[in-house]
Amino acid sequence: MRLRRLLPVIVLLGGLAGLLAWLALTPAPALEAGPLVVEIPAHEGILGIADRLGRAGVIRSRAAFVAGGAVRGNMRRLKAGEYDIPRGATTVDILELLESGRVRQHMVLHPEGATISELARVLESERLASADDVVKAAASERLRQALGVEGPSLEGYLFPDTYQFVRGMSVDEMLTRMVQRMRGKLTPEVLERAREHGLSVHQLLTLASIIEREAVDPAEQKLISAVFWNRLRRDMPLQADPTVQYAVAKERRALTRADLASDHPYNTYVHRGLPPGPIASPGVGAIEAALDPAPVKYLYFVARSAEDRRHHFSTSVAEHNAAVARYRLSRRQL
Repeated sequence: MRLRRLLPVIVLLGGLAGLLAWLALTPAPALEAGPLVVEIPAHEGILGIADRLGRAGVIRSRAAFVAGGAVRGNMRRLKAGEYDIPRGATTVDILELLESGRVRQHMVLHPEGATISELARVLESERLASADDVVKAAASERLRQALGVEGPSLEGYLFPDTYQFVRGMSVDEMLTRMVQRMRGKLTPEVLERAREHGLSVHQLLTLASIIEREAVDPAEQKLISAVFWNRLRRDMPLQADPTVQYAVAKERRALTRADLASDHPYNTYVHRGLPPGPIASPGVGAIEAALDPAPVKYLYFVARSAEDRRHHFSTSVAEHNAAVARYRLSRRQL
């Protein structure tokens, strides 16, 4: 008699278990069309996660998700982050993914010659950090001291490369990784060669950053390095346009006569010697060029034409002025 009374309950529970199993093992309709991205915030409980996944359309049933977590015993082991949910994933697959912590990787390219401001805009476009937060962190005295960086910011100390960042990383963590990669490129041999040239790490990166921004063609880096070394030895101003662009915040844009005359520490038309710090991220080639300038006596260079950004190099003012005249003529003919 007692068994007969319990039978409907057993059948009901069995049916419910079967339904939950079907819901947990069958992909949601939205995932049959293609993959989706979901973001799980930190400190979210399993009920909140289930609700978030349900609203995103990646699970068929919140109850099946919670029941699956309970059966797997991973309710407290689901990790926050941004996840790529693959096409055809079941609730069980999603539970395994959240338990593994295999969060979505954002590929961020920081190319040679890029500035912190340019990096900040890229990170903001990827929704990894606000541009303002990146710029402020890079200039933070606390972070600069922790990383042993001279100068007013981390400019020039971020190695140009492709990085994999995940949403939830702090700005400090991302910038620290980039500085550490630059430190790895500054081998003991590189540092010894810099000392032989009378350069500190800060000065090396400063000179290399200017070479990087001036040399459109990497084959010209050692020639441009030679021009700057020859000018430094003669106590001539470097007269490097990229330093003025950096000073007046005109990245890669044409300068005016007023810009060239601005009394800014980074204006190498006005101030002799190296500027206070790097103006961009130099690559290995530019760093090598700074330490191994070409054996030439050039003191000047200018673009060959408005269409050819390679340079004509000169040893005399007269030759340089003639090259400048040809360049200006090519611009008027466009």
